Amino acid sequence: MEGRRTEARGELVRPYAVTRGRTEPQQDITLEAVLSASATAVAESRFAGHDKHRIATICEGRAQSLAEIAAYTRMPLGVTRVLVADMVAEGLLTLHTAAAPTMGFVERMNLLGRVLSGLREL
Repeated sequence: MEGRRTEARGELVRPYAVTRGRTEPQQDITLEAVLSASATAVAESRFAGHDKHRIATICEGRAQSLAEIAAYTRMPLGVTRVLVADMVAEGLLTLHTAAAPTMGFVERMNLLGRVLSGLREL
């Protein structure tokens, strides 16, 4: 079929198949959340599946935001969020959080604008 993108591993995989039909993550991870993976976690992720191993490899050596991971893997954000939450629960990724002051509406909108701008640059 023309217009359908296929990956090196074969036919197009529907997003819900990657997450086994789940649409909600085990824990809420924000778009700007920063994640990293150790070399040990990358080695262990080989047994967790292709997508999880790819995410761990992206996060090894350089912490990445959830938005960056979704962009680099070219997976929908919802799918990436479910996989990343699974990986945090499994110990394959480390979630780095900073105690941020409570933001108002204007500050959140500015942050979202910066994230959107960064995604467009990718």
